[in-house]
Amino acid sequence: MQSLRILNSREKKDISKLISEQFGCKFKFDYEVFMNEKNKIFLMSRDISKINPEELRINSLGLYFGEVSNGELRLSIEGSQILGKAAKKNVLELSDENADRWMAGEDFEVDTKLKGFVVIKNKDDFLGCGRIVTKKLLNYVPKERRN
Repeated sequence: MQSLRILNSREKKDISKLISEQFGCKFKFDYEVFMNEKNKIFLMSRDISKINPEELRINSLGLYFGEVSNGELRLSIEGSQILGKAAKKNVLELSDENADRWMAGEDFEVDTKLKGFVVIKNKDDFLGCGRIVTKKLLNYVPKERRN
């Protein structure tokens, strides 16, 4: 089993910088922020600070926000919903038909100049985060959450 560690203010600032660079929005963590050994980020109420996490051996705690990999942040579905309305860049709006394909777990071609990780949006709904590589949208919706 893996353990979580609480991120210090410098590490939180680094993640906020990634958010600003990738999605063009500011995000201040008003939460306790944890990271596991696989660089997955979890948010939890600050009340958790009353517990010593070093004594716990757990995989996850709180809300899964995203994952840092190769200097980029891939948001979870909930992470995209938290940041989505504030994001000013790297937001890809899908038609209803393509949104259904996205939620079914498909990778498909998109006509966009965007590349890298993007927030996926359909109307007022934020559906997660995908990666665009040579005009192909790669899907990261977990199998258990697909339609």
